Amino acid sequence: MRSRYSAFVLLDSDYLLRTWHPDTRPDALDLDPHIEWRRLDILATRRGGPLDTEGTVEFAAHYRSDGERGVQRENSRFRRIDRRWYYLDGDVG
Repeated sequence: MRSRYSAFVLLDSDYLLRTWHPDTRPDALDLDPHIEWRRLDILATRRGGPLDTEGTVEFAAHYRSDGERGVQRENSRFRRIDRRWYYLDGDVG
């Protein structure tokens, strides 16, 4: 999760696509360069340990856009394939 957040900060859409599960990965990403990501708070994790194949991360990502502060809250699901974790999908709330 932290590496994907860093990729959003750096506008690294290639990394985001490489770490997106093939079943749900879009063809392309159009990242907004006007969003300034400021902080990531991990609120909760479920599963995702060494013996798990799935896990979730609940987070709050703080940002600024056009001088306004905002927070994106999401509960993201990840799935492991061949020892690597991939973002599957998330519930934004």
